[in-house]
Amino acid sequence: MKESRLFGIIYYLLDKGKATAPELAEKFEVSVRTIYRDIDALSGAGIPIYAEAGRNGGIHLTNGFVLDKAVCKEYVPKISCQDYEIS
Repeated sequence: MKESRLFGIIYYLLDKGKATAPELAEKFEVSVRTIYRDIDALSGAGIPIYAEAGRNGGIHLTNGFVLDKAVCKEYVPKISCQDYEIS
């Protein structure tokens, strides 16, 4: 499920600090393009996630970002509503 992967990406980045799109794609068994879509979805939901190009680039969260219950309550509805058509 997409929400599981989105939170998985957040937890992975909290643990590792930085990762490349191909690294995340391999970890979550999806395409690199899907990872970029996921990063856009997280960013659109207000998660402070950034991608930097170049040799020392990668995908990372803002320093000091903490995932707690308040964050989950605030962002999960935004992620869900953004990614699924609700009638």
